[in-house]
Amino acid sequence: MVTREAAGHGKRATRGARTVGVAVKLHKPGYEHANSLVQDGKFVFDGRDDWSEHQPSAEEENAFIAQHGWTEYGRWHLGSDDEEDLGSDDEEDRETKAHWKFPYGDFAKLHRCGVLAAESRAGQYKYDDIEQAAHRLHEKMGVTTSSRAR
Repeated sequence: MVTREAAGHGKRATRGARTVGVAVKLHKPGYEHANSLVQDGKFVFDGRDDWSEHQPSAEEENAFIAQHGWTEYGRWHLGSDDEEDLGSDDEEDRETKAHWKFPYGDFAKLHRCGVLAAESRAGQYKYDDIEQAAHRLHEKMGVTTSSRAR
């Protein structure tokens, strides 16, 4: 049984008598992909509160997964939830939407509003590595936008 605090908010989770480490952590391939999108100018500098309208729908996610697979789907997320994988080393445990956290784009471009939502939510739940990664992405978008305006 996972404690309520650890079920997405805490740093440590307890399963029975054993304690496990941080459940949600920075997904480095997702962060690297986001960085490359910013460097290539493939981002939307949208409004802070636009994410609920710009994020992919469940149907769009399903279509993307069917066409590109779970690994590519994961690259559009800054976090992964290892708590979803407890009790198994099976790759299939990563093949659920619940495993992937902090989405930031629409499968074509990174969205500033998605990065800001990830930064805010990660800070709220004390996922420091994800909060800092999202903050760096946000800063890079501002630098890239201002350097293009010159």
